[in-house]
Amino acid sequence: MQEKTRKHGSRPLEDYGLIGNMISAALVSRDGSIDWLCLPRFDSAACFAALLDTPERGRWKIAPADPEFRVTRQYIPGTAVLEMKFETDAGAVHLIDFMPPTDDEEKVDVVRIVRGLSGEVTMAMDLTLRFNYGQPCRGSAAATTG
Repeated sequence: MQEKTRKHGSRPLEDYGLIGNMISAALVSRDGSIDWLCLPRFDSAACFAALLDTPERGRWKIAPADPEFRVTRQYIPGTAVLEMKFETDAGAVHLIDFMPPTDDEEKVDVVRIVRGLSGEVTMAMDLTLRFNYGQPCRGSAAATTG
């Protein structure tokens, strides 16, 4: 898949789908990467912030290991469930993403399901958590004992 990127590394906003549960939401790119997510609420600091800069700011990517894939996506009708179909020369898979409703604002889930459709597709995953919008941790020091 040919990736469209901007100068600082992020993708154009139109390359993203939105999943959410009315407490929080995530932006999922066409290449299977969640590049923006604030947990547990919309007003929380982001734990995936690759949208702002580069993957090092945090993301959760699930995609074919083969970089030469085709992708289509749609929302399952009547839902906020995003379904992407990845096709490679070896086969096809669905990546299904959603955030189920919850009554507990402190327990928000992101569900990602990979379902094989045909052939055999090797998948790869990159999970990089970065709290506080991907900022480096400050004030931490190794403890020494004497």
